[in-house]
Amino acid sequence: MADLKINGRTTVRKLKADFKAAFGSSLRVYMNPSCKGKMADDAATLASIRAEGAKGGELTVGGNKTVGKFETEFAEAWGIGVQVANADDTKLADNSVTLVAAGK
Repeated sequence: MADLKINGRTTVRKLKADFKAAFGSSLRVYMNPSCKGKMADDAATLASIRAEGAKGGELTVGGNKTVGKFETEFAEAWGIGVQVANADDTKLADNSVTLVAAGK
């Protein structure tokens, strides 16, 4: 299991594909940190949809991180909401499981 490195040049489409490849779970990306409303456009880069005032930068994620911690760290760094779902993207993962466990 490799770490997933995320930066501002990453497109939403690539982020979702890399996340699935690394952890086996699906990722839903929203335009705001509350995960309500509009989903992010797959062609957009994270830098282009980052909330004003969010630091962005680079985020490295390991598979042993819990779903809840990852979702919180991502929102704090980018001002973008994400939710981890099971492998076939039919239900949201429990916040207390690891990213790898969410994909099983």
